[in-house]
Amino acid sequence: MNDLATIRKPGEGRRIGIVGDLYRFLATGEETNGKYATFEAIVPPGSGPPPHIHSREEESFLVLEGEMTFQLGEERIVAGEGTFLNMPVGSLHCFKNESDQTARLLISVAPAGLEKMFFEVGQPLADDVETAPPPSLVDIEKLLEAAPRYGVEIKMPHE
Repeated sequence: MNDLATIRKPGEGRRIGIVGDLYRFLATGEETNGKYATFEAIVPPGSGPPPHIHSREEESFLVLEGEMTFQLGEERIVAGEGTFLNMPVGSLHCFKNESDQTARLLISVAPAGLEKMFFEVGQPLADDVETAPPPSLVDIEKLLEAAPRYGVEIKMPHE
C-alpha cells in the first residue's frame, strides 16, 4: 500500500507518445492504490484516438488549453478551455483536435490500470519533449492488438 503523497512539478512525470499524442503521467495506479490514474495529454491539430469503449473504467477530461471535439455516442461536443466531461463505463467516445492549435487536456481514469496499456504500446519520450512522433502503421497495430487485454474496444473508422 502506498501512503506517500505524489507530487509532480511542472514538466515532471513519465512521458509516453501514443499514436501522435503525448501523455505525461501525473499519478499512476501504483501511486493511488489502484483507485485512479491521471495524466496530461498534449494533442496536436488533427490528432486524437479513434472511437472506443472502456469496459472497466470511467474516463474524465478537463480541457486546459485549446479546443477539443468530443464524440459521446452520436453526440458531438466542441469543448473549450475549462470544459469538463466524464465518460461513463461502456460509453462509445473519442476526442479529436479539429482546431489549428495544440490542445492540452487533463485526463483521469478510475479505477487505474489503463495507463499500463500506454506504457506497453507507447514510445517513451524525454522529459523535455513537447510533441509525440506521428503514428506509424506499426504503432496503430500495436495499440489495436493490446487494447482488448485492457478491456478497451476500438472502433476503427470504415475506409
